[in-house]
Amino acid sequence: MSADEIRGAALGTAPVPLSVLDLVTVGAGSTATDALRTSADLARFTEGRGFHRFWVAEHHSMPGVASSSPAVILAHLAAHTDRIRLGSGGVMLPNHAPLVIAEQFGTLEALAPGRIDLGLGRAPGTDGATAAALRRSDTLNEGADDFPQQLSELTRFLDDDFPDGHPYARIHAVPGPVQATSPGGVQSPHRPPIWLLGSSGFSAQLAGMLGLPFAFAHHFSAHNTIPALDLYRETFRPSEVLAEPYALIGVSALATDDEREAARQVRAAALNMVRLRMGRPGLFPDPEEAARHEFSPMEEDFALSWTKNIVHGSAEEVRAGLDDLHKRTGADELMLTTHAHRGELRLRSYELIADAYGLPAA
Repeated sequence: MSADEIRGAALGTAPVPLSVLDLVTVGAGSTATDALRTSADLARFTEGRGFHRFWVAEHHSMPGVASSSPAVILAHLAAHTDRIRLGSGGVMLPNHAPLVIAEQFGTLEALAPGRIDLGLGRAPGTDGATAAALRRSDTLNEGADDFPQQLSELTRFLDDDFPDGHPYARIHAVPGPVQATSPGGVQSPHRPPIWLLGSSGFSAQLAGMLGLPFAFAHHFSAHNTIPALDLYRETFRPSEVLAEPYALIGVSALATDDEREAARQVRAAALNMVRLRMGRPGLFPDPEEAARHEFSPMEEDFALSWTKNIVHGSAEEVRAGLDDLHKRTGADELMLTTHAHRGELRLRSYELIADAYGLPAA
């Protein structure tokens, strides 16, 4: 697997490649259909402006996030784009049988050859009760603890290289390499590169030891960013995938034409997170509802801690914030995620950021 399938190119005046993490946000007063249409529009737009990759993340039982099925969404996006890399940021592996994920992403690779990334996380992407329903098991810690074993199994299914005598040696993920060994078979040499995702040191260390690319969730675990990236780089061992470490970070960023609108949307994002943390997730609230909400002192403290890590404001302010974050972390790629009540604001944010960095015109 070529490192070029992992490493992007910085365009315009951007310090590193810029990418997108889309949560398929459903705002109050809109539908999942509206959100998915916005995601397709956003994928087309960011492809045209030179963003490197476009990922969607697995979430469950959250009315405001319509990305419970990354593979389905990625197939849809593949049909609406031509060049941009598409992937999961991520699939929560303990929720699934590794064979199923190998089959899903083998299918995606067949639909969009050479454009698919497989990002994997070990968190459930939801609350404990929902995770138990997904896994049909109450032993949730077991899945997280078994993550390295699940990862190894998934990799062997993708490469079709279980050793002789292994219980799964005669089981093949299709589409996959087995098709090349069948009579008359021809199979693409590509398979999706695996990324490990994390918000702490566990996946950072595992990615380093395996020589895999690493994606860190700075957008919701900013205090762990630098320690996790340091750990990844310190433990990195060269592999067939990478000769040197490659780490991206997810960053919440919102640029608007009116700075006051950015502040209003960020306040709504804070209310959305407050409700999620209190076990009452809902649709992404509109700014007027957020302005009316009376935050308790505890909620206010949480809202302030959450919003201080959102890079927001005018296009120039967002560019300066992203440049500073890159300097502080040394990240090889910035993956931007934009939270706003209306789809057109999310699209406009990426347009403003692309213009601020002088990315190619669509």
